[in-house]
Amino acid sequence: MTEHHPPSSDSPDRPAGRLRALLPDLSPWHSSRDFRRLWTAGLVTVFGAFLTFIAVPLQLKEMTGSTLAVGAIGAVELVPLIVFGLYGGALADALDRRKLILWTEAGLGVLSAILLLNSVLPHPLIWPMYVVVALVSALTGLQRPALQAIVPRIVPHEQLPAAIALNSTRWQIGAIAGPSVAGLIIAFAGLELAYALDAVSFAVSLLLLLGLAPSPASHDAEKPSLRGIAEGARYAWSRKELLGTYAVDMAAMFFAYPTAIFPFLADDLHAPWALGLMYSAGAVGSLTVSLTSGWVSRIHRHGRMVVLAAAGWGLAMAVAGWLHNVWLVLLFLAVAGGCDMVSGLFRSAIWDQTIPDELRGRLAGIELLSYSVGPQLGQVRAGGMASLTNVRASVWTGGLACVASVGLLAVSLPKLMSYDQRTDEHAVRMRERQAAVAEAA
Repeated sequence: MTEHHPPSSDSPDRPAGRLRALLPDLSPWHSSRDFRRLWTAGLVTVFGAFLTFIAVPLQLKEMTGSTLAVGAIGAVELVPLIVFGLYGGALADALDRRKLILWTEAGLGVLSAILLLNSVLPHPLIWPMYVVVALVSALTGLQRPALQAIVPRIVPHEQLPAAIALNSTRWQIGAIAGPSVAGLIIAFAGLELAYALDAVSFAVSLLLLLGLAPSPASHDAEKPSLRGIAEGARYAWSRKELLGTYAVDMAAMFFAYPTAIFPFLADDLHAPWALGLMYSAGAVGSLTVSLTSGWVSRIHRHGRMVVLAAAGWGLAMAVAGWLHNVWLVLLFLAVAGGCDMVSGLFRSAIWDQTIPDELRGRLAGIELLSYSVGPQLGQVRAGGMASLTNVRASVWTGGLACVASVGLLAVSLPKLMSYDQRTDEHAVRMRERQAAVAEAA
């Protein structure tokens, strides 16, 4: 006689099982001490960075009253990000990634202190703000590839999607708390305190990062060079599914990233009090996705999810541009943020699960350009379009252009649409390589 047992509370057919299936996978947090340090340091830094992210455009708006002057932030950031992002990727493959992260973190803290000093002058200067923004972009370009490339070294291969989701959750927590708190701090205590807290956050983060284990370059790593950067670019070009992730993200951000004109949109909606909420609304949507990201590991057609989510981002932005009720605008900004989070999760999964370690830094530099250059150009586009037409038109036309461009890319990139992490040759090779390294260890 067959013995029958009642279904476990962990079964996906039971409510408790379904809930656990949605909750974030915490296995990277439990299995890696270095991941815990990196995650916590990043949370502190993200919170501080968003204070400055709000303070700089708001200060420029108050000093100039110009949408072009605010949108020019993106133009100033662009060239350093391109140059140092690529070079930072080469450095991440050639140097100890831990040391590179530490030195750049210290430099970013110094730059925040300079913004603080400028803000306390009797008559703050405009040009130092652009200089500091450019230098921050340069150091970010140097640091981000090392931050991304170190994660696959400290987290097991099968836990990488969970680690990506946890890192995204960390970022979203800061993105929600930072702008919300920044709005209150600036309104009641001034810009100076926002800059001061950002500088302090870098000091705290640096202390946490000091505890990371060394992450030296591979024994056969070459010195940073144009030839090495070109090697990474050739590899990326040979992987059309990777090119697809870069192209889709850049198109979405270029056409539908209007954050630079949020101060003017808040005025147009007669709701200047909602500025901080506008900056954090997208993060609310993203955090909602992150906190229910248990489903991510059960999706295997990552490329299709990247495309569908990017199109959803553009459509939600277009609707936000049409609406006149501030609460509905905030709702659709949150929907856009959730779509962007889905796209980002699956882009990162494709990158981290298929790129060889010896090329990971250089490819991370290219990835940095794909998800950072787009927003910078998007700020310039949004500010320029708003000056030619109006704020609302800049938002909704950009959203529709995003949907159209992503659709064209989907048709043009069949390898991205057919990508399946279970059968992709690069993903299979990386799983086998990491399994061999673990067995040897």
